[in-house]
Amino acid sequence: MGLEGRLLGNRYEIIEQIGNGGMATVYKAKCHVLNRYVAVKVLRDEFTTDEEFIKRFNTEAQAVASLTHPNIVSVYDVGHEGNLYYIVMELIKGRTLKEIIVSEGALAWKWCVNVAIQIASALETAHKNNIIHRDIKPHNIIITEDGMAKVTDFGIAKAVSNSTITAFGTTMGSVHYFSPEHAKGGITDAKSDLYSLGVVMYEMLTGRLPFDADTPVSVALKHLQEQPIEPVIINPTIPQAVNKIIMKSMQKDSSLRYQNAGEMLKDLSIALKNPDADFVNIENTIRDYPTQTISTIYSKPIEDKVKEKEKDMEKEKKNKFSEFIGKHKIISTIVGLIILFALTIAITSFAFDITTPKDVLIPDLVGLTLEDAKTKIEESKLEIEVKEERYDAVIEAGKIISQDPIYKENYKIKEKSKINVIVSLGLKIVKVPKVTGKTLEEAKELLEKEDLVVVVEEEPSKKIEAGYVISQDVPENAEIGAGSTVTIKVSTGVEKSLVPNVLGKTEADARKLITDAGLTLATTLNAEDTTKDNGVVLKQSLNAGDTVEKGSNITITINKIEEFITGTINLNLKSLLGTSIEYVETEEEDTGETIKTAKVSEVKIVAGTDTIYSKKVAQDKTDITATVTGKGTVTVKVYVDDVIKKTTTINLNQTTTLTIE
Repeated sequence: MGLEGRLLGNRYEIIEQIGNGGMATVYKAKCHVLNRYVAVKVLRDEFTTDEEFIKRFNTEAQAVASLTHPNIVSVYDVGHEGNLYYIVMELIKGRTLKEIIVSEGALAWKWCVNVAIQIASALETAHKNNIIHRDIKPHNIIITEDGMAKVTDFGIAKAVSNSTITAFGTTMGSVHYFSPEHAKGGITDAKSDLYSLGVVMYEMLTGRLPFDADTPVSVALKHLQEQPIEPVIINPTIPQAVNKIIMKSMQKDSSLRYQNAGEMLKDLSIALKNPDADFVNIENTIRDYPTQTISTIYSKPIEDKVKEKEKDMEKEKKNKFSEFIGKHKIISTIVGLIILFALTIAITSFAFDITTPKDVLIPDLVGLTLEDAKTKIEESKLEIEVKEERYDAVIEAGKIISQDPIYKENYKIKEKSKINVIVSLGLKIVKVPKVTGKTLEEAKELLEKEDLVVVVEEEPSKKIEAGYVISQDVPENAEIGAGSTVTIKVSTGVEKSLVPNVLGKTEADARKLITDAGLTLATTLNAEDTTKDNGVVLKQSLNAGDTVEKGSNITITINKIEEFITGTINLNLKSLLGTSIEYVETEEEDTGETIKTAKVSEVKIVAGTDTIYSKKVAQDKTDITATVTGKGTVTVKVYVDDVIKKTTTINLNQTTTLTIE
């Protein structure tokens, strides 16, 4: 759909298309209310006809709009006009992680771990806000020009979470990163996101995917049945700790993976400092892998059974419909493929159903004591584990603050699954330390020492050095409950811009490049260079390629070649000479009457250096006309009998007629 030039919500002016995906088209737009550039993601038509999808989409997008994290692409607004649904997001300059991997192959392990830490941090914030991404992949991770990872499409994936293995038309690009439970079409949770992050790390460090095949169904089966080749075998430079983090996050059984993003974040941080240390705990016990049970039921792999079924169907079709097939080969081929695909899904679903533990409703444990919670989950055949104890200003000591997976109405998990809980230590009053002016690391240490939760927001500043705290939302020495959140704003320093090369560009193109680079076009000058095209930029006051402060002024000089213009000179000689006209008296032969006539003089009109008129005429002539051709302002002189009588000018850019009287 082409929306360039359209104004959405009476606010967002669509400028140009900058991206295209399976679910939406992304445009660059100008917000006329806040005077800033944004990205507008417009949903494809096939999604907007599903009322249930639109309902989920609006709910999830609005929830994500409340997320604030430096590694999450901010969602500013959600809206629709008629059948056109859109999301307004932060406009990020950079490349997707997928583009980087494709162009550079396997990446340096430290860089990869740093990126993974940023993604895990983003997931931790989202999961704490009860938002699961469900489509973590390199395509949804943007690396900015200064190396920061930004995760996009948070919550939107949930709106299409019913498009799993049975609807690969919309999710084919994501199946390589699906968790086993996602590939199976089951319930996905925070641990599913961590599995996908493990796949992303695998691809970053090896330059290849852990599982690949010719069809999406085959890839999904590999996620369920096969163990990946350890990344360290493909790339021996990968440290042992990093290798183990990837393998733990990609465990088939979700209970053997990291149970939350915080756990994975902790191991990643340790691995960055001690890459060869043996601290990653990977449980080796096999727990209910669907592939093991499937292999005891079938003597051959599922793919072989599918092929045998295909052969049986072909024989049966030949016996019953040989004449029909002979006449309609194309139709029979299509029908056969549809049946084959349906059979594959049916066999896979059957195998999953008979090997998978039963689904049970997850209970709501928040606010219960630990003992009451244990009693309650025994009824559902679930397990409980205390992952953390922390102070809380609202929940009484000994009661549960939160649980993972979270409680939702009709939300189900597998029997024997583990529910991780955080138990309250009760209210503890602490004094907020002063962190303004401290480094980010110092501020975190001081606040966390007081059992406070730190939220970091980045902000450019010309006065405060990058990495230092500009402000804190709770003043120093304020008494608040431990476990409360303190938001600090950290300086990113002076924002820099790269000066674009606008030489040879049209004025319109130059203006756009300068604006897009975050610079200000201060002045436009004119000059003339006949060796260059008219209207192009001849000079720019800032050198292309230089890095300058964002918003800096730049002056450009435009080539303005004046064109030759033709004008008309109208001379009233009688009026010009006035009383100085000379007359000659002659006598009529017949009547003897004396007649006075104006004297004949030579009149010459010179425009610039060209003589455009030269004739002998009577001094009382009123309608002398001459044509002048030139550029800009031309000096015009009138001579009578070689005596200059008038000097004037005509600006051909302003008028093409000059009357001399």
